[in-house]
Amino acid sequence: MGVQAAKNMLQLSQTRISLPQPGDVGEIPVYTNQRRPTVECRHNRGASMRALIAGLWLASMLATGTAAAQLAPFNEVGVTMGHWHFASRDVQANKKIFVTMGGTPITGGNETVLFPGVRINLSLGNEPGSGESVGSVVNHVGFIVKNVQEQVAKWKANGVPVLPGTNNRLDQAFVVTPDGVRIEILEDKTQTMPIRHEHVHFSLPEAEIPKAQAWYAKTFGGRAGTRNNAPVVDIPGAQLRFAKADTAQAPTKGRVLDHIGFDVKDLQSFVKKIEAEGIKLDEPVRKNEAAGVVLTYITDPWGTRIELVQRPPSP
Repeated sequence: MGVQAAKNMLQLSQTRISLPQPGDVGEIPVYTNQRRPTVECRHNRGASMRALIAGLWLASMLATGTAAAQLAPFNEVGVTMGHWHFASRDVQANKKIFVTMGGTPITGGNETVLFPGVRINLSLGNEPGSGESVGSVVNHVGFIVKNVQEQVAKWKANGVPVLPGTNNRLDQAFVVTPDGVRIEILEDKTQTMPIRHEHVHFSLPEAEIPKAQAWYAKTFGGRAGTRNNAPVVDIPGAQLRFAKADTAQAPTKGRVLDHIGFDVKDLQSFVKKIEAEGIKLDEPVRKNEAAGVVLTYITDPWGTRIELVQRPPSP
C-alpha cells in the first residue's frame, strides 16, 4: 500500500461512521410468520453524505485485502458490528449462497464468509438450529448493493434463492436461505462496491421498542435516531432497526440465526462497563484457543443472544 493510500485510510478510520438517516436509501418491511409485510415504507432515492462517507471508507478497507479490514472502526466505547452466527442445517448450501452473493470464504474452525462490515459464521457446535428468522426477535438482517437488479440477475443465474421486493419494487429484493433466514437487499447507487452489510432488524411489541432503542444505544455506545419515523440505533458497520410485532417474539438462541455478535476493542473493560449497568453475562469470559479470540455472551431483555468478541491485533 502506498503512503498516500495509508494516509487516506487513516483519515477515514478516524471519521465517525453512521448509516443513513431519514430520507436516505431504502426501508425495510418486517414479516410475520405468514411472510406478509406488516410495515411498509416508501423509498427515497436521495443518499445522505453519511452513507457516502461510509461507502468510501468500506471501499478503502476492501482494497487492503485483509480480514481485519472488513469491519468498521470501533466507536467511543470500543464497539463495532461483528457477525451473524448461524446454526446451519446445511452449512455448504448456505456457504455457496453467500459466496455467490459476493462474500469471501475463510478457513478456520467454523465455516465463515466475510463481507464488508460483517462476518457470517455458518456452523455452531454439532446441533443445527430449529426455526427461521421470521417469528424470532431478529426478524431479518440486511445487505445493501449498488444495483439490486444487476445483482439479482447474477445471483439467480447461479442458484441463489431470491424473492422480489415488496409490491415488486425494483430497488429491493429478499434472499431466504434454505434454513429460513430472511435477508433484505436494498440499493445505494452511490456506493463503490457491489455489496456491504447494512442492518439488523428487531421485531418487538410496540411498548418495548423505545426501551430497546435506549438499551442498545446505552449498552453499545450507539446513536439513537429515526429513519422514516421508525426508531434506529447506529453503530459502526450497522444500523439496528426496530419494528412492531403483535406479540413477543421467540428468543434467537437455538434457532438457525442463533445470535448476532459485536466486536469489542477491550472485552475486560467493556464487561466492567455493562456489569455496572446491571447486565449479567450468560457465561464467564473465556478464550477460544483455536480462534485466538476472547469472548462471552449476553442476552438482551427481549431474547436476542449477543456474542461479545475481542480479536487479536492484526499482524
